[in-house]
Amino acid sequence: MNDVTNEAALIDAARNGSAAAFTDLVGAYREGLLRFLLTRSSSFADAEDALQDTLINAYRYLHSYDARWRFSTWLYRIAINNAARQKTIDTVELGDLSDGGDDPLRQCIEASERENLWLSARRSLTDEVYAAMWLRYVEDMSINDISAALERSVSWTKVNLMRGRKTLNAEFNKVATDEKSKAYG
Repeated sequence: MNDVTNEAALIDAARNGSAAAFTDLVGAYREGLLRFLLTRSSSFADAEDALQDTLINAYRYLHSYDARWRFSTWLYRIAINNAARQKTIDTVELGDLSDGGDDPLRQCIEASERENLWLSARRSLTDEVYAAMWLRYVEDMSINDISAALERSVSWTKVNLMRGRKTLNAEFNKVATDEKSKAYG
């Protein structure tokens, strides 16, 4: 049985009242949703609250899920709505939720680079463009799924992903140029 069939079976079982099926269904998305909500919340506790609200709303409204869309898209739409209800601030802490690996120094360097990129993106981009960038490059969602999650057109999504990349490119080139000028006088 492939993942799509398994997901559909879990959705059916959850719709019929199986809490265990729902737990299995959202288990694969929990970490990604929390990472996403961390970027839109002022604290880890607020992100966890938004995640809990997202999962409760998903369970409560599972009957309204439309199978024409990916389940992950539907979940992220709920998460975006819950995060929008919270007050956000410009700077947030980003955490790495993975289970480690071999080289602690490499992990530290990668985490620092990733944090700098997303903190810069948070400062430079609008909330919607930031969300589109995050869903595309961190959650690896398709353009169609992003446009559905953000309730925007595919054209809007493509254009704003391009604009977001250009903005970040200009931001990082400016930083690199400034550092080079300081180094050479």
